[in-house]
Formats: sequence, structure tokens, C-alpha cells
Amino acid sequence: MSRAAVLAGLGAMVPERAVDNEEISRIVDTDDEWIRTRTGIGRRYWADPGTATGDLAAVAGRRALESAGVDTVDQVILATSTPNRPMPATAPEVASALGLDGVPGFDLSAACAGFVYGLQSAAGAIAAGFAERVLVIGADIWSTRLDPEDRATAIIFGDGAGAAVLRAGDAAEPGALLGFDLGSDGANRDLAFLPAGGSRQRSERAPLRDADNYLAMRGKEIFTHAVERMAGSSEALLDSVGWTAADVDRFVGHQANVRILHTVADVMTVPRERVVVHLDKVGNTSAASIPLALTDAAVEGRLTPGQKVLLTSFGGGLSWGSTALSWPDIKVSGIETA
Repeated sequence: MSRAAVLAGLGAMVPERAVDNEEISRIVDTDDEWIRTRTGIGRRYWADPGTATGDLAAVAGRRALESAGVDTVDQVILATSTPNRPMPATAPEVASALGLDGVPGFDLSAACAGFVYGLQSAAGAIAAGFAERVLVIGADIWSTRLDPEDRATAIIFGDGAGAAVLRAGDAAEPGALLGFDLGSDGANRDLAFLPAGGSRQRSERAPLRDADNYLAMRGKEIFTHAVERMAGSSEALLDSVGWTAADVDRFVGHQANVRILHTVADVMTVPRERVVVHLDKVGNTSAASIPLALTDAAVEGRLTPGQKVLLTSFGGGLSWGSTALSWPDIKVSGIETA
């Protein structure tokens, strides 16, 4: 059998502070009905002052290690667009918090597609024999980077972290990641971006506006690209692993907008009842959204051993990616708040 990366454990967490649509409506000119109709979101969680992305990542990582029944790994990969600081990377700090001293750790930035990119990087290390076990974490705190007066972003994003432990196994066993389809489009980098803080903005030496410190997003164009890229990537991935849309028992897409999820499923002819929706509870948690959705679905019994599961993601960059697996029999605990 060929060596492959196998899902062995999951862990997830969100901050303690829940922010419902009624509270958002007191900040932004909107209401609960408008938010639910346009996005499907009813609630999101925002981190308290003093909490950083690495703090959430460490909790989710610890939960994933417990789920897998292990206390060490050979690599730590943190997918995030909101690291603790621009330099150094946050992953080594997370590894240290988990007692994984000396274990190589690095950050990976692919926006909302970061978790799938992280899975591919981990799978490559395992397939090549460089690692036996890898901890992949997706974590973001966007609440500190949102303009409270920008309805396009303020109502959508929540904070959270989700993690997975991958172990070496063979491609025929449940939980094996069967393949990947990844892509990017830098020509559309300005559809979702954070202007301030990078070398581009600093080298231009232009006066820094308050708005440059906040996430900017062109929602209608993002919607169109997200549907096209997620559907295309998913179809390419299914073709490469020998599945059809009819074979997919659960479709787990990046949790940005319920209309995007349903439209992608419709394009692919995957019945909507097979689509896992979790954003109604936590909003768009960026790189954390897929592991959070997987954890919630597993705990609620919507994911059961043997089901064919398709994961697909899309984010700024533009970046996108998909993978697939047969769901394994693993122990998963509920999403922790802290």
C-alpha cells in the first residue's frame, strides 16, 4: 500500500464571548433578518482583549492531540492570516505552549483556504517520510481587524481555531487524504485584503489611513469567484480520486456564506441536505472554519465512519483548495470555549 496521511484526531475552540445579530445590529446599520437572509449567520464569537491567535491555536491543538491519543508530533503547521505578530512566526510559540519543544513549526498564509493548504503540506511531509505525525491548525482572530462601520465585513467574521492530527498510514484505510487540488489567482489579490503592515504599503511611504488597518472585501465579486473556484476545484478533485458528486455523503466547504455553500452544491449536483453548515453558529472563522465545521458535525452525528467526505475552501489571495477522505472512526469532543 502507498504511504498516506490519515486523519487521527480533531480539536476546536472558540472564544467565550458570543456576539449575536442583535448585538451586531447595535453597531452596524442592519438587523437579524437581513444578516440571516444574506449570509445565514446568527452568531459569531469574538476574542476578549489580551487574547491572541496563538492562544486559540494552542487550545485547539491540545484538543486534537487528545483526540488522537498522542502527546507529540513531528511538525506543527499553523494556517493563519492574523498571526500574533508579523515576525517571528506564531507556530513555534504554539508548539512551545503544547510542550513540543524542538519540534519544527511554521506559519502558512492562504487566508480562508489555509487549512486545506496546511493539510496538503502535512500530507506531503508524511508521504515523503519526513514525518510520522503532523499537527495542522487553522486559527484566526479577525475581530480586531474589522471596521465596525463596514457592514460587508463586520457582520460576517468570527474568531476561532480548529486543528487536526495527521498520522502516517496507507491510502486504503479510512481517514486517508486521497488527493488534493489547489490553486491561486494573484491578479485578484485586491478582492479581499488588509492594506496596512506589509512591505508594499510601507515602501510606498504614503500616509496611513485608519481604513488601511481593516480588512477590505468586495463581497459580490468574492461570491462569484468563490462559487466558480470551489466548484471547479471540487470537481477536479473528485475526478482525480475516482468519485462522482453522487458518491459524496458530506460536503464541507469553507463557511463564509450559506448561499455560497448551497450554490456550489447545486452546481456540482450535490443535494443540499448533504452540505454541512456551521457558520450559523460561529460566522466566517477564516482558516478555522473547516475544522470547526468537521468537529461540530462529528459531535452531532452528521459525520459517521465510512461516509465519503469532500472538503473545499476559498479565500483571499485568491486561493482555493479541495481534498477528500472516507470518514474514520475517531473520538471527537465538542467545541471548547475559553
